[in-house]
Amino acid sequence: MAKEAKKEAVELSVEEKLKSLYELQTILSEVDKIKTLRGELPLEVQDLEDEVTGLKTRIERIKSEIENLKSAISTKKNEIVDAKTAIEKFKEQQANVRNNREFDVITKEIEFYTLEIELCEKRIKENTAALKAQEEELSTSTAYLAEREEDLSVKKNELDEIISETKQEEDKLRDKAKALEVSIEARLLQAFKRIRKNSRNGLGITSVQRDACGGCFNKIPPQKQLDIRMRKKVIVCEYCGRIMIDPELAGIVTE
Repeated sequence: MAKEAKKEAVELSVEEKLKSLYELQTILSEVDKIKTLRGELPLEVQDLEDEVTGLKTRIERIKSEIENLKSAISTKKNEIVDAKTAIEKFKEQQANVRNNREFDVITKEIEFYTLEIELCEKRIKENTAALKAQEEELSTSTAYLAEREEDLSVKKNELDEIISETKQEEDKLRDKAKALEVSIEARLLQAFKRIRKNSRNGLGITSVQRDACGGCFNKIPPQKQLDIRMRKKVIVCEYCGRIMIDPELAGIVTE
């Protein structure tokens, strides 16, 4: 009699575990339905936030390049002024040379600074063209950033509205789920969560439906069906890995 009582306690323990798991599954499925209401909005918001961050980084880079180009143009203009000053100085010296050698040396200096001016003017022209292109890109990127920020604001408002409407219900469901999780064996709960995560429909536990697994619909051998109905141990589907329970335990009335 003592052995039989102990045996019934073990059977009841397994049954209670399965009941708790199925109840947890039901609650989590309700949470999933709430998430479904949000649709792709969370992902859209995340994508827009990433895009806005990327655009801001790009705009900062363009601004930095514009400043560098302006600085380069200013430097070359100053170099031109210095070169012209040097040329004037050498021309004055050239008027007072005492021999042909001094004249040739000064002439070469004048030619050098003349070439420096031409090179600076070329660099100024190139940098001015690059500056114009960067300023146009800055204008385009800034306008596009404003558009994407507006889109982000709209999507965030939509998401916040949906979350505010469902938050209270979702919080209650999550609290119930946490309370149930405490009563479930850690190893079994971990296995259940792993199965649920890998499941396309989010089901970690399912009932037998017409002699088949309710998750993958593969046929279940008669002996295993009997074991499931006995509720003496946790049985998983050999095909999809879901934990299986009999319809009665799941609250399904069968004919």
